[in-house]
Amino acid sequence: MSDEIRDEAAEAEQVIADAEEIVNEAELAEPVEEDLDELGRAVAERDEFREMAQRLQADFENFRKRSAAQAEQSAERRVAGVVEQMLPVLDTFDLAASHLSTEGEPSAEAAALSSARAMLVDTLTKLGLEAVPGAGEAFDPEVHEAVMHVEAEDGEGPVVDEVLRAGYVFRGTTIRAAMVRVRG
Repeated sequence: MSDEIRDEAAEAEQVIADAEEIVNEAELAEPVEEDLDELGRAVAERDEFREMAQRLQADFENFRKRSAAQAEQSAERRVAGVVEQMLPVLDTFDLAASHLSTEGEPSAEAAALSSARAMLVDTLTKLGLEAVPGAGEAFDPEVHEAVMHVEAEDGEGPVVDEVLRAGYVFRGTTIRAAMVRVRG
């Protein structure tokens, strides 16, 4: 019987050892659960920071695009302002050219004047300036300013009869309407 008692004692000791091991594992599991909770919080915080960084990146990209568009619009407005300020110079060249004699060989001054006018017109055209259509064209209140009116003989619609001051369109926008006499 003593062997049976020893076996039972050994089994009891084994059960106690197993119980102690289970208790030790439970004690070890508690810090692991705390570590897992802390890891979960860290992952959630990381995801939150990632989303915030993505939003900031998108906001910055939108800001960059908006700033570039505003800078382009501002530059275009400045160019349009300079072109508009050059129109009186072009008018003066046109007036001077209208007083030049067309008979015979033009003088050196007349040639220089014509050349300077052509250079100015070429430069402004390259920037986007276009002359408003003149005499014989249909009247368009978007680009023509009627300052005189004459009756039409054959009942035709309103047509530009004579241009009194040239008008110009810059990149699709009327910067100065042409002053015209309208027939019809």
